[in-house]
Amino acid sequence: MDKRAIIQGYLPQHIEPQETARAFAPSNIALCKYWGKRDANLNLPINPSLSVGLGKLGTETRLSPFDDPQDRVSLNGEAVDPSSAFALKLIAFLDLFRPAGSPRLAIDTHNNIPTAAGLASSASGFAALMKAINELYRLNLPVEVLSAFARMGSGSASRSLYDGFVEWRMGVREDGMDSHGVPLEATWPELRVGLLTVTEAEKPVGSRAGMARTVKSAHLYQSWPLQAATDLEQLHQAIAERDFERLGSTAEQNALSMHATMIASWPPLLYWQPESVAAMHRIWRLREEGLALYFTMDAGPNIKLLFEADSQAAVCQAFPELQVVTPFGSA
Repeated sequence: MDKRAIIQGYLPQHIEPQETARAFAPSNIALCKYWGKRDANLNLPINPSLSVGLGKLGTETRLSPFDDPQDRVSLNGEAVDPSSAFALKLIAFLDLFRPAGSPRLAIDTHNNIPTAAGLASSASGFAALMKAINELYRLNLPVEVLSAFARMGSGSASRSLYDGFVEWRMGVREDGMDSHGVPLEATWPELRVGLLTVTEAEKPVGSRAGMARTVKSAHLYQSWPLQAATDLEQLHQAIAERDFERLGSTAEQNALSMHATMIASWPPLLYWQPESVAAMHRIWRLREEGLALYFTMDAGPNIKLLFEADSQAAVCQAFPELQVVTPFGSA
């Protein structure tokens, strides 16, 4: 289905932009991964997923109308070539909402996490952009609609409209409007996420292309939807019972299972770097020694450590370069 046609059905008839709009959205780390699309145009997933937000780490976007024949895009204070893939994707998304004849926009985006390095910057980026569009044009849309629209820009953005634990429901409707994030009421103040940055370089194969390659060529992928459904149920139980061992082991196995489908693709898709593998072995060794420590990885080389507050000192001693995030409170 056509994105613009779907979106226009939810917009008010008369739209007048404000002078400026600013919005922030957190990045999120999936504990049960999204990998594979049932509809590539609308970013509708093959399986549901579940994430935890990263609090103050994410993207802030400001939209400012101005008189000029062309939109302007900046990233972290630097002008972006309007013909670049980054700029074209943002502008194409914005054009789904922009009224005919309305002014061009300056789109100023600031990430306080590495861009396109497997830390979900596109998720927070499109979520922040969607929130800013909603404010700029006074759309007053419900958050679940914003989540479904943000998903059209980046699938994982559906989860970045919320803080804390969020399930992205896969939905069944053809227009995808039942495929959006749903926040969980549960909190976990003791939970910590440690960001271990192996590289800030942009990954050579983006998630969209990686998913398509995996679904097309990896026979191992056939088992993925069942794995994800089982893991999602386990994570819900772990969160409800504050069972950290179940949460950590399920998230780690889910991540490794997703990466296994990538490695089984052709040509093989391996995001890991030698430092990624070394970190995995260090984590496994520490766990054998009694430290309650697990990890997860998105489509990139960087590792996200999962642990609780009482293990933080030991984890930081083992990984001095770690950036620790407290998803449910101040660090």
